Amino acid sequence: MQETIVMSVGGSLIAPDQIDTSFLTGLKQLIESEIQEHGRRFVIIAGGGKTARRYQDAAYTVAGLDDEDLDWIGIHATRLNGHLLRTIFKDTAHRVMVTNPDDVLDAPAEANLIVAAGYRPGGSTDLRAIQIAEKVGAKKVINLSNIDYVYTADPRRDETAEKIEDITWTDFRKLIPEDWDPGLSTPFDPVAAREAEAHDIEVAAINGAHLEELQKYLRGENFIGTRIHN
Repeated sequence: MQETIVMSVGGSLIAPDQIDTSFLTGLKQLIESEIQEHGRRFVIIAGGGKTARRYQDAAYTVAGLDDEDLDWIGIHATRLNGHLLRTIFKDTAHRVMVTNPDDVLDAPAEANLIVAAGYRPGGSTDLRAIQIAEKVGAKKVINLSNIDYVYTADPRRDETAEKIEDITWTDFRKLIPEDWDPGLSTPFDPVAAREAEAHDIEVAAINGAHLEELQKYLRGENFIGTRIHN
C-alpha cells in the first residue's frame, strides 16, 4: 500500500521575509524525487508565518480586531502560501488546494501530491495536518519549521532552555499553553497536540533549512530534530 506522508511547512520557511526561492527549489526537488523514486504520496499543508503576523498586527493596530478576525487573516495567509506551493508543483499536485480536511478524501488516488491550507478559526495548520493524517490513515506527521529542535522553553528568552530530541505527548503538552490563540508562537499548536496524542500520531519537528535531515527521517535513519509521540 502506498505510504502517505503528511507534512506541515511553516510560513517561516516559505517567506521568512522575502519568499525563499532557494528553500522552495530544494523542497520541490526532494518531494518529486521521493514520489518518483520511492513511490510515496504527500499531503503538504502551508503555514502563514510572518506574512500572517504582519497582517494580524496591522489589523489589530488599526481596529483592535477580535480573535476570530485575526484567525481569518492568518488563514488567508496560509492559503496564499498554499497557492504558491500548488503552483510550483503544478505538474505533480492535485489541481485543487484543500482547505477543509474532509476534502482530502475527494482527491483521486493517483494524485501523489495534495496541497492544503488553513480551514476556519479555532486552530492552526498544525491541527489541520493532524486532522488530515487521521483522514488518510497516516501515523506520522512532519512539522518543518526554522528551528533544529523543540526546546523546553524559548531559547531566545531563556538561557536555561534545553533541546529535546525525543519526548512523549504527555510531557510535551506540559511545556506549551493549553489553548489556541491566533498568532501563538509555539512549536506545535496545543489543540493539535491533544489530537495527536488521542490518535497516536507521531510528529517529527525538523528544520526545513536542512532538508537532508528530512530525507533521513523518511528513510528511518537518525535525524537532527525532535520526535514527539505516545
